[in-house]
Amino acid sequence: MSELDELRPCLFRWTAIHPDAYPSRTPGSVDDWGPEVGSVAYAAPDALVLIDPLVPADRAGLQRELDGLVRGHSRPVHLLTTLKWHRRSRDELVERYGASTSRAKKTLPEGVETVVIEGAGETMVWLPGPRALIPGDRLLGDDAGGLRLCPDSWLRYLPSGMRQAELREALRRLLDLPVELVLVAHGEPVLAGGREAIARALAA
Repeated sequence: MSELDELRPCLFRWTAIHPDAYPSRTPGSVDDWGPEVGSVAYAAPDALVLIDPLVPADRAGLQRELDGLVRGHSRPVHLLTTLKWHRRSRDELVERYGASTSRAKKTLPEGVETVVIEGAGETMVWLPGPRALIPGDRLLGDDAGGLRLCPDSWLRYLPSGMRQAELREALRRLLDLPVELVLVAHGEPVLAGGREAIARALAA
Protein backbone atom coordinates (compact mmCIF):
# COMPACT_ATOMS: atom_id res chain seq x y z
CA MET A 1 0.00 0.00 0.00
CA SER A 2 1.39 3.37 -1.04
CA GLU A 3 2.21 6.05 1.50
CA LEU A 4 1.30 8.71 -1.07
CA ASP A 5 -2.25 9.16 -2.35
CA GLU A 6 -2.27 10.24 -6.01
CA LEU A 7 -5.35 12.46 -6.21
CA ARG A 8 -4.82 13.59 -9.78
CA PRO A 9 -2.00 12.97 -12.26
CA CYS A 10 1.14 14.52 -10.72
CA LEU A 11 -0.71 15.55 -7.52
CA PHE A 12 -0.09 13.64 -4.28
CA ARG A 13 -1.15 13.99 -0.65
CA TRP A 14 -0.14 12.20 2.53
CA THR A 15 -0.87 12.47 6.22
CA ALA A 16 1.36 12.08 9.26
CA ILE A 17 1.01 12.42 13.01
CA HIS A 18 2.19 15.83 14.17
CA PRO A 19 4.49 15.55 17.21
CA ASP A 20 2.94 18.62 18.84
CA ALA A 21 -0.69 17.59 18.41
CA TYR A 22 -2.91 17.76 21.48
CA PRO A 23 -4.19 14.43 22.84
CA SER A 24 -7.77 15.76 22.91
CA ARG A 25 -9.66 18.47 21.03
CA THR A 26 -11.69 21.27 22.57
CA PRO A 27 -13.91 22.84 19.89
CA GLY A 28 -13.03 26.47 19.22
CA SER A 29 -9.80 26.38 21.22
CA VAL A 30 -6.18 26.54 20.10
CA ASP A 31 -6.07 22.73 20.39
CA ASP A 32 -9.00 22.28 17.99
CA TRP A 33 -7.10 20.09 15.53
CA GLY A 34 -6.48 16.38 15.21
CA PRO A 35 -3.08 14.68 15.33
CA GLU A 36 -2.97 13.84 11.61
CA VAL A 37 -1.93 16.65 9.31
CA GLY A 38 -1.83 16.73 5.52
CA SER A 39 1.05 17.50 3.17
CA VAL A 40 1.10 17.83 -0.63
CA ALA A 41 3.52 17.05 -3.46
CA TYR A 42 3.04 18.31 -7.02
CA ALA A 43 5.13 17.34 -10.01
CA ALA A 44 5.20 20.63 -11.90
CA PRO A 45 6.85 20.69 -15.34
CA ASP A 46 10.05 22.23 -14.00
CA ALA A 47 10.10 21.22 -10.30
CA LEU A 48 8.85 18.77 -7.70
CA VAL A 49 6.90 20.99 -5.30
CA LEU A 50 6.44 20.01 -1.65
CA ILE A 51 3.87 22.01 0.30
CA ASP A 52 3.91 22.03 4.13
CA PRO A 53 5.65 18.63 4.21
CA LEU A 54 5.83 16.58 7.40
CA VAL A 55 7.96 13.42 7.22
CA PRO A 56 8.43 11.96 10.72
CA ALA A 57 11.62 10.05 11.46
CA ASP A 58 9.65 6.84 12.11
CA ARG A 59 8.03 6.90 8.64
CA ALA A 60 10.84 5.27 6.64
CA GLY A 61 8.42 4.01 4.00
CA LEU A 62 7.07 7.49 3.41
CA GLN A 63 10.59 8.89 3.11
CA ARG A 64 11.51 6.19 0.57
CA GLU A 65 8.44 6.94 -1.55
CA LEU A 66 9.13 10.64 -1.42
CA ASP A 67 12.76 10.01 -2.40
CA GLY A 68 11.50 7.91 -5.30
CA LEU A 69 9.13 10.66 -6.39
CA VAL A 70 11.98 13.18 -6.38
CA ARG A 71 14.27 10.83 -8.35
CA GLY A 72 11.55 9.87 -10.80
CA HIS A 73 10.59 13.45 -11.58
CA SER A 74 14.26 14.40 -12.00
CA ARG A 75 13.63 18.11 -11.54
CA PRO A 76 14.73 20.49 -8.76
CA VAL A 77 12.73 20.41 -5.53
CA HIS A 78 10.85 23.54 -4.47
CA LEU A 79 9.47 23.61 -0.92
CA LEU A 80 6.65 25.98 0.04
CA THR A 81 5.12 26.71 3.44
CA THR A 82 1.74 28.36 3.84
CA LEU A 83 2.45 29.94 7.24
CA LYS A 84 5.16 29.94 9.86
CA TRP A 85 3.60 27.17 11.97
CA HIS A 86 3.88 24.72 9.05
CA ARG A 87 7.64 24.57 8.68
CA ARG A 88 7.42 21.01 9.99
CA SER A 89 10.13 18.98 8.15
CA ARG A 90 11.19 21.95 6.05
CA ASP A 91 14.82 22.24 7.20
CA GLU A 92 15.53 18.51 6.95
CA LEU A 93 14.04 18.24 3.44
CA VAL A 94 15.80 21.38 2.21
CA GLU A 95 19.07 19.78 3.23
CA ARG A 96 18.14 16.35 1.86
CA TYR A 97 17.05 17.60 -1.57
CA GLY A 98 18.86 20.91 -1.92
CA ALA A 99 15.43 22.51 -2.20
CA SER A 100 14.53 26.12 -2.89
CA THR A 101 12.07 27.78 -0.48
CA SER A 102 11.29 31.12 -2.12
CA ARG A 103 7.66 32.24 -2.43
CA ALA A 104 8.56 35.17 -4.68
CA LYS A 105 6.28 34.99 -7.72
CA LYS A 106 9.16 35.14 -10.22
CA THR A 107 10.77 32.07 -8.62
CA LEU A 108 7.68 29.86 -8.44
CA PRO A 109 7.64 26.71 -10.57
CA GLU A 110 5.52 26.60 -13.70
CA GLY A 111 1.85 26.05 -12.89
CA VAL A 112 2.20 27.09 -9.26
CA GLU A 113 0.70 30.30 -7.86
CA THR A 114 0.32 31.78 -4.40
CA VAL A 115 -2.64 33.57 -2.84
CA VAL A 116 -1.72 35.92 -0.01
CA ILE A 117 -4.54 36.27 2.53
CA GLU A 118 -3.97 39.82 3.72
CA GLY A 119 -3.88 40.23 7.49
CA ALA A 120 -4.20 36.47 8.09
CA GLY A 121 -0.51 35.55 8.20
CA GLU A 122 -1.05 32.96 5.48
CA THR A 123 -0.09 32.38 1.86
CA MET A 124 -2.15 29.64 0.22
CA VAL A 125 -0.92 27.70 -2.80
CA TRP A 126 -3.04 27.49 -5.96
CA LEU A 127 -2.39 24.87 -8.66
CA PRO A 128 -4.41 25.88 -11.75
CA GLY A 129 -3.76 22.61 -13.62
CA PRO A 130 -5.50 20.25 -11.18
CA ARG A 131 -7.57 23.14 -9.79
CA ALA A 132 -6.25 22.45 -6.31
CA LEU A 133 -6.08 24.96 -3.46
CA ILE A 134 -3.75 24.21 -0.54
CA PRO A 135 -4.57 26.36 2.52
CA GLY A 136 -2.64 26.37 5.78
CA ASP A 137 -4.69 27.05 8.91
CA ARG A 138 -7.43 29.39 7.75
CA LEU A 139 -9.62 26.76 6.07
CA LEU A 140 -10.07 23.40 7.79
CA GLY A 141 -11.97 20.20 7.07
CA ASP A 142 -15.26 20.20 8.98
CA ASP A 143 -15.46 16.40 9.54
CA ALA A 144 -18.64 16.34 7.46
CA GLY A 145 -17.22 16.47 3.93
CA GLY A 146 -16.95 20.24 3.80
CA LEU A 147 -14.91 23.13 5.13
CA ARG A 148 -14.93 25.51 8.08
CA LEU A 149 -13.02 28.63 9.04
CA CYS A 150 -10.44 28.30 11.77
CA PRO A 151 -11.62 29.39 15.24
CA ASP A 152 -10.98 32.91 16.50
CA SER A 153 -8.51 31.46 19.00
CA TRP A 154 -6.19 30.61 16.07
CA LEU A 155 -6.09 34.28 15.03
CA ARG A 156 -5.22 35.97 18.33
CA TYR A 157 -1.50 36.20 17.63
CA LEU A 158 -2.01 38.21 14.43
CA PRO A 159 -0.90 41.87 14.56
CA SER A 160 -3.85 42.75 12.29
CA GLY A 161 -6.36 41.94 15.05
CA MET A 162 -8.27 39.83 12.51
CA ARG A 163 -11.19 37.73 13.71
CA GLN A 164 -13.52 35.38 11.85
CA ALA A 165 -15.66 38.17 10.41
CA GLU A 166 -12.64 39.85 8.83
CA LEU A 167 -11.20 36.50 7.77
CA ARG A 168 -14.44 35.65 6.00
CA GLU A 169 -14.14 38.83 3.94
CA ALA A 170 -10.45 38.23 3.21
CA LEU A 171 -11.21 34.75 1.89
CA ARG A 172 -13.93 35.85 -0.53
CA ARG A 173 -11.32 36.35 -3.25
CA LEU A 174 -10.96 32.56 -3.36
CA LEU A 175 -14.39 32.41 -4.99
CA ASP A 176 -12.81 33.92 -8.12
CA LEU A 177 -10.84 30.69 -8.60
CA PRO A 178 -12.30 27.56 -10.27
CA VAL A 179 -11.36 25.41 -7.27
CA GLU A 180 -12.11 21.69 -7.50
CA LEU A 181 -9.95 20.30 -4.67
CA VAL A 182 -9.19 21.89 -1.30
CA LEU A 183 -6.29 20.01 0.26
CA VAL A 184 -6.49 21.14 3.86
CA ALA A 185 -3.74 20.57 6.40
CA HIS A 186 -6.23 19.75 9.17
CA GLY A 187 -9.20 17.45 8.60
CA GLU A 188 -10.40 15.62 5.51
CA PRO A 189 -9.70 17.22 2.11
CA VAL A 190 -12.44 18.23 -0.30
CA LEU A 191 -11.86 16.31 -3.54
CA ALA A 192 -14.73 17.68 -5.64
CA GLY A 193 -16.76 20.89 -5.67
CA GLY A 194 -14.14 22.89 -3.83
CA ARG A 195 -15.40 26.33 -4.77
CA GLU A 196 -18.89 25.47 -3.55
CA ALA A 197 -17.44 24.11 -0.29
CA ILE A 198 -15.55 27.38 0.24
CA ALA A 199 -18.73 29.37 -0.46
CA ARG A 200 -20.66 27.35 2.12
CA ALA A 201 -17.93 27.86 4.72
CA LEU A 202 -17.96 31.61 4.13
CA ALA A 203 -21.75 31.74 4.42
CA ALA A 204 -21.90 29.78 7.67
